Amino acid sequence: MSHSGSVPLVGRAVTYKLGSLKRLYFGWVGVSLLIVMALLPKIAEAAGIRHIVIPADGNGPKLLAELWTPCGSSAPAIIVDRSGIPTTMHVIENCPVTRKRLPLIVISHGMFEDRYSHFDTAEFLADAGFAVVAINHSQDSTLDIGGKSADDISAFLVRPIDIKRTIDFLEYHPLAGVDINLRHIGFFGFSRGGYTGLVLAGGTPDFNTLVLQCPPIVHMCAQIQDHKVPTHASGYEPRISAYVIADPVDFFPDKSSLKNVHVPIQLWSSELGGMGVRPQEVSAVAMNLPEKPEFHLAVAATHLSFDCPCSEEAKSANHTIVCVDPPGFDRVTFHRTFNEDVAAFFRKHLLD
Repeated sequence: MSHSGSVPLVGRAVTYKLGSLKRLYFGWVGVSLLIVMALLPKIAEAAGIRHIVIPADGNGPKLLAELWTPCGSSAPAIIVDRSGIPTTMHVIENCPVTRKRLPLIVISHGMFEDRYSHFDTAEFLADAGFAVVAINHSQDSTLDIGGKSADDISAFLVRPIDIKRTIDFLEYHPLAGVDINLRHIGFFGFSRGGYTGLVLAGGTPDFNTLVLQCPPIVHMCAQIQDHKVPTHASGYEPRISAYVIADPVDFFPDKSSLKNVHVPIQLWSSELGGMGVRPQEVSAVAMNLPEKPEFHLAVAATHLSFDCPCSEEAKSANHTIVCVDPPGFDRVTFHRTFNEDVAAFFRKHLLD
């Protein structure tokens, strides 16, 4: 369930301790490809899926990606083994694509997540006629748990570059049999991915005017407080023309940091927040944008409620907070409405 409108709350985002998250997210690591497949009785509409490797270049290391596309066939459910977390999808590998000039949606995950973290939204958008690409970010995906890269401010700075490289790859290395219209590109980002979207849209993060609760024991926070943030170029990406942003990490303290954002935005806030993101910070982003976004409040949701729904098998296999929602909150039901609203927004701004 969501409520649309303006929420008159003002605040700033809180950062969280990375070491704790590494333990909490440990069961979520090491995404494998379709290793374990089990046919389930129900037949459903399917999306096509293609596994992509964006090669390393002068701007960064290789990126793992998945591309979802419309698929004219129906398929049984398959269970993808995500390092012990069984995840049910409806996909057909390399399904022939008959539709032409597909608008593209690029998905950016949160910290210690991966290219499958929003698979249900990707499937829904593919069924609705979009091509959808999701990547593992280069410094703070599940593949980086246990290392130090996610704890460095550079993990934030490189994220827009990861997205630009992804679009460049699809532009200069078009996939056989997939006709993508790169004149119509949208973006979906959650948490750190929401931050990424605001930068791509023209926002300028202000690390000097930091009002986050950011303890210096965290390396990234020490870098910020010691004014050791590396010089970085603008992350603005003019090829993206519409954005869905969910519970963004907020490094945009005032109107001046968002004054150059002039694109349609659908902005989502969880009612309860979590993981260092509070609803008042998301509402502050809404009020600081120069043009009013389409605002949605996800009632009774926490921050992680925007992640893909967990099956009962996944809940049993995964005892971390990734699959835990507040009592009475139904993530599956919420995502049905959420995905419909996201698709309607992209239809309006990319198809109409």
